[in-house]
Amino acid sequence: MKRRLKNSVGIWAFGPNSTRFMPGGYHPEAIKETMAERTARAVEGLADYVDGFEFHYPNELNEDNLDDVRRALGPKDIYCLALGLFSFPEFALGSFINPKKERRREAIAITKRGIDLAAHIGAKFIIWPGGEGYNYPFQADYKEMWSYFIDGIGEVVDYAASRGVTVLLEHKNSEPAMKILMRSMGMSLYVVWKLREKGVDTSRLQLNMDWQHLLMNGEHLAEYAALLAKEGLLGHQHANSGWGTFDDDNMVGASFFTETIALARELQKAGYGSRGERIGYDLFPYTENQVEAVKRSIIQWEFIDQIASRIDEEAMSVAERERDAVKAYTELYRAMGMDASLLDG
Repeated sequence: MKRRLKNSVGIWAFGPNSTRFMPGGYHPEAIKETMAERTARAVEGLADYVDGFEFHYPNELNEDNLDDVRRALGPKDIYCLALGLFSFPEFALGSFINPKKERRREAIAITKRGIDLAAHIGAKFIIWPGGEGYNYPFQADYKEMWSYFIDGIGEVVDYAASRGVTVLLEHKNSEPAMKILMRSMGMSLYVVWKLREKGVDTSRLQLNMDWQHLLMNGEHLAEYAALLAKEGLLGHQHANSGWGTFDDDNMVGASFFTETIALARELQKAGYGSRGERIGYDLFPYTENQVEAVKRSIIQWEFIDQIASRIDEEAMSVAERERDAVKAYTELYRAMGMDASLLDG
């Protein structure tokens, strides 16, 4: 299968897919699998559709099961490790921001071990601080909490730079913490600027765009891809879609279709992929066949990417400079294959 960009898939797409109304998940057959068995199932099902996988550390991939998982991967690689402390009950009140100093130090130590493992296997390291926040007004001292957060993130980002590991920060507005501190793209950029202000080595720090996380905030995908590219922070993509109100992690292109085409065009303009970047599929097929849902997302992204490549760049650029939405959508629908007789009226 020919692709413009290499890709990776989060192994969590193949788990039980639990919800709070279905704690056992809609795929109970996955509960008894080892991570190596789950990986082998995903590799077999996706065959030539996928280049690599992503895992959470230390719950999905760690030093103990690394060799077994790598055997299951065969020729596929591990593109990213993602910090998974939000799923441990001892970090219910946060990891980097935990009110107990010993918990904060423990979280930093675990993160550094994850970075060491990423260095060992040549992977990037995602920090999605989903548990770093609060649930109620009056629950936290905001200045203190933010100070803990910046200090903790700064220490591990600095450490990652010394180990040659790229860190990818990923924002989300809520869940599991109802008010996540780094809950918008603007807050993500604030974190980057504060780290630089503190003298942290941010030479290997970039941002990960989880599409549904942006959509939940009303943040336009293409605009932020262009902005991050301009700032040298466009590090990774977590591809998905949804209704825009919750982190659905639905199949790519199931909704927000034209916005996703606009994103594809901006990625092409930025030369995304030419430095080894990938499209990472972050999906959660609650009730669907997991392999087929991932495969369908890959196919639909490739179609969307092809549409973007057919846009007349000169004509679209003129439309953008003139802020002419009518002209812009004429070019978009031409690229989508609208019959000429309809385009001409």
